Amino acid sequence: MPSSANSADLHSGEPLDLLVLGSGVAGLSAAVRAARRHGLRVGVLTKGELEQSTTRWAQGGVAAVLHADPDSPDSTDLHLLDTLTAGAGLCDEDAVRVLVDEGPSRVNGLIALGATFDRDGEGKLELAREGGHTLPRIVHAGGTDTGAEIERALVDAVRATAAAIFEHAFATDLLVEAGRCRGVRAVTTDGVVDVAARNVLLATGGAGQLYSVTTNPVEATGDGVAMALRAGVACADVEFVQFHPTAVHRATMPRLLLSEALRGHGAKLRDARGERFVDELLPRDQVSRAITRRMLDDGTEHVWLDITELEAFDQRFPTLTRELRAAGFDPPAEWVPVAPAAHYFCGGVVTDLDGATSLPGLWAAGEVACSGVHGANRLASNSLLEGMVFGWRVVEAIEAGQEGPSTTGAMRAVLGTAADGAIGGRPLPGWTSPGALAWTPPAAMADAGVADLLARFQHGMTAGAGVLRSADSLDEAAVLVDKVRGELGPVGSVAGVQLANLLDVATAVLAAARAREESRGAHTRSDHPDRRDEFCFRLVLSR
Repeated sequence: MPSSANSADLHSGEPLDLLVLGSGVAGLSAAVRAARRHGLRVGVLTKGELEQSTTRWAQGGVAAVLHADPDSPDSTDLHLLDTLTAGAGLCDEDAVRVLVDEGPSRVNGLIALGATFDRDGEGKLELAREGGHTLPRIVHAGGTDTGAEIERALVDAVRATAAAIFEHAFATDLLVEAGRCRGVRAVTTDGVVDVAARNVLLATGGAGQLYSVTTNPVEATGDGVAMALRAGVACADVEFVQFHPTAVHRATMPRLLLSEALRGHGAKLRDARGERFVDELLPRDQVSRAITRRMLDDGTEHVWLDITELEAFDQRFPTLTRELRAAGFDPPAEWVPVAPAAHYFCGGVVTDLDGATSLPGLWAAGEVACSGVHGANRLASNSLLEGMVFGWRVVEAIEAGQEGPSTTGAMRAVLGTAADGAIGGRPLPGWTSPGALAWTPPAAMADAGVADLLARFQHGMTAGAGVLRSADSLDEAAVLVDKVRGELGPVGSVAGVQLANLLDVATAVLAAARAREESRGAHTRSDHPDRRDEFCFRLVLSR
C-alpha cells in the first residue's frame, strides 16, 4: 500500500504516467481505473488529506437511469432532455449523451467497488426526485450522505492501488515544455518542488470561496482553473456560477446545505408571511432567483424551508437530522431559515469528450472542467456522475495514445468546428491571460493579512457578482479585485497562493459576466433580464 510521499519522493525516478491533482470523485475514479485496469504508474497530489474534497460534502446523490424494468417511464433520453432544459441552451448534446448513456455503468462499477447506496425492504435501490428532474432517478447513501460514501469507497481503492500519494502538497502552476504539459510545480512542507508526469489530470474542483456565503469547503479556491488561465489553456462558461437555493442561514461557513431531495420529498419554501412563492421543483437557478428577489422585496436575509409535513424525516434524512440538531434546530418540528449560497462552478477548463484540454498532456474532469454537460446551469445530482464518467474516459484516452484534443464536445467551441447544432465559441473581448505567480516568501504578506484581504474580496464578489448582477455591480467588483491584488503583492504561502488563484478566477468571471449582456441559466443580469438568442455561444478565454 502506498504511503504519503515527501519532497524527495517527488524528485525521484521516472515521470509518473499520470499525475492526478485533487482527490474528489473525478480524480480518484481516474486514478483507480488507470492503476487497476491499465497498470499505469499513478500519483495523486492533494493540498489536504486524501479524504478532503468537495465530493465528501455532496448530499443529494447521483442521477442515473439504473432500472432494468422495460415498463418504467424513465429513460436515458428523458434524463438527457432534463439536463438540456436545465442548461438553458448551452449544453453540448453529445457530451450529455455520453453522460446519461455511460453513467449507469459507472454507478454500477462504484457499487462493485464497495459503495453502499440506500435500498428498500426488497433490496431495490431507493430513488429520489430533485429539482429539474421529471422523475425520481437519484440514488443516494445514508439519505444525504452520498458524497461521503462515494469518497470512502474511492479513497480505499486509491490507497490500495496508487504508486504515490502526495498529501499536503499544493500544485501552484503547470510545467509546460515544447507545447506540452510535463508536470506541475508544487508547494510542500519542505518547500517548492517540480513533479514530472507524462500526463496531468486537473480534478481540483470548483471555486466556491469566491463568495462570502458558500456551501463549499475552504479548499475550493479555483486552483485548477487559475493554473490553466495562467498557462493560456482555453476556459469557458466561467460566468455561470450556480447558487444552491437552500443553504441554512447561519453565521458559520461553509453553509449547511439542505439537499434538493427535501423539496423533492415535499418541503415547501415560504416567505416572511408564510406564503409559498415558487415551484420548489424548478431548476436551481430559477429557485435561487425567486428567493433572492423575495428577500429583496421583503427586506429580509432569508426565507423559510417548511419541513414540518415530511414523513419519517429522521429515517429518510439521518445525516441532516443530526446536523440540523447540532445547529440548534428541531427537525422536522420547525421551519428552517435558508438563503442561496455559492455552490457549483458550471464552467472551467474546456475539454473534448475524452477530457483532453487545449494543451497536450493536460486533461480535466469534474467541476474544474467545461465538458459541455452543464451549459448555463447544472442539473441537480449530475456532478458526481460527470466526475465518474469523464474521469474514466480520460484514462481510456491516455491508454489509447491520444495526443491533444479532438474536435468533439465543448472543444468544438475552441477549435472553431462547431457544426450540426453544436454550440459555437467566441473569444472573450479584451481577455489577456494573467501573469505567472510572484513567489517571494521572505517578502510575502503574513497569513493574517491574507485572511483580511480574502474576507473583503469575498464580500465584494457576493455583492457584485452573486445571484443578481448588473454592469455597475460587476464594475465595482472588478475595481475591488484589482485593489486587493495590488495589496496582496508577492505570495509566499499556501494562503497567499489560494487568494491569488481566486483573484485570477474572479477576474475571468467578472469579465465574462460583463460581456454576456443577457440572463441565462445561473447568470442573471438585472440590466439585461431576458435571454437573447444572439448570445447562444461560449465565451472562450485563452492565450
